[in-house]
Amino acid sequence: MKPRPDSVLASVRAITSLQNERVKMIRSLEMRKVRRETGLFVAEGASVLVTARDAGWKPVILAFLAGSAGAGMHRELLNWAKDSGAECLEVSAAVLGKLAAKDNPQTMLAVFEQRWQELPRTPDVSPTSLWVVLENVRDPGNLGTIIRTADAVGADGIMLVGNCADPYSRESVRATMGSVFDIPLVRDTHTDFLAWAKAWRGDVVGTQLDAVEDFRAVSYRAPVLLLMGSEGPGLSPESAAACTRKVKIPMAGRLDSLNLAVATALVLYELRRDRLRL
Repeated sequence: MKPRPDSVLASVRAITSLQNERVKMIRSLEMRKVRRETGLFVAEGASVLVTARDAGWKPVILAFLAGSAGAGMHRELLNWAKDSGAECLEVSAAVLGKLAAKDNPQTMLAVFEQRWQELPRTPDVSPTSLWVVLENVRDPGNLGTIIRTADAVGADGIMLVGNCADPYSRESVRATMGSVFDIPLVRDTHTDFLAWAKAWRGDVVGTQLDAVEDFRAVSYRAPVLLLMGSEGPGLSPESAAACTRKVKIPMAGRLDSLNLAVATALVLYELRRDRLRL
């Protein structure tokens, strides 16, 4: 590619071949195995990348549709990526079609390094803390929506226990609408988590079909751990036994359960009722 007079675009690499190694690498991040091995993931869309930028993240690679980054927000994001030392790729429509999601594809995407936190030291946990613990949650869309909701209520983070979906999968990242860049993520085994939770100073709350307390009628003791089980089976017996409060969401219809993301949102907003003001 001939150097352009535009100093920002002059060092951008143009790619039109689907066989390009960078294109293959980005596409391979659709596989969980590759994300696990590389510690990388893909986020799409200018608005999501603005959230990443504002949260202090730096991309490893930025790819954008040829001709789309000459001005406006796309130009600002290109400057941010270059200042971050990212590799910047101007790709053809055919290449972007292979890199972006099939439904509602975006004209800009970036590759980032995953971030995982350690379990917080219980003596250091704020008296007003609220953490969401997800056990064996398998649906990436539900997981992403819960991350987004946790961000909305100001929760301190998400703990993934057992065999959970990958929060850095394309579907999950998209469902977070950028909150994946704001919410701390922790992953742990059942054994280690349950041992750690014994020292929790406040309530450990779990939703159970056989619970007798209405989730809206309980005085919760902060700090709070909210345990939510997998779609269908719910909490394991071991996690249920660790709960100091078992609550239920009342329903008037014939169904006996809600979508996991919806149920989690209801309880989170109740837990944060006294702190959320317009």
